[in-house]
Amino acid sequence: MVEQGSVPQQAAAIPFRRDGDGVQVCIIRKRDSERWGIPKGLVDPGDTPEQTALTESLEEAGLEGQLVGEQVGTYAYKKWRTTFSVVVFLLEVHKEQEIWLEARLRERRWVPLGELASLLKTHPVWPLLNRVRSRLEDNVS
Repeated sequence: MVEQGSVPQQAAAIPFRRDGDGVQVCIIRKRDSERWGIPKGLVDPGDTPEQTALTESLEEAGLEGQLVGEQVGTYAYKKWRTTFSVVVFLLEVHKEQEIWLEARLRERRWVPLGELASLLKTHPVWPLLNRVRSRLEDNVS
């Protein structure tokens, strides 16, 4: 569990699915942006980081599934003149909605696990990607 303190807390998910060719990961971006990211959002009072990761994946990417294993790690980034601490989970996707809450605002893209680091090289989650790759290649499920 992430400690709530003076640092605003967020939770994120790295959605993945397995297919015949290995593991694919879903990344998202705002339709007017060049930068790819992952579903994340503020942990609302009364919610757990795990609940938030599931909710944000559904709202921002239209993906449903279950969290796999413990958190991958955390990263920090600055926005709105403050620093956010983000806890990251792996989400094994079981259902992909064709139309979802933020479909008009965001696009999603499935990419092979091997391409993830190059597409997120400027994202603050980048330092955690070796751990993500290791867990997914070790067939954690």
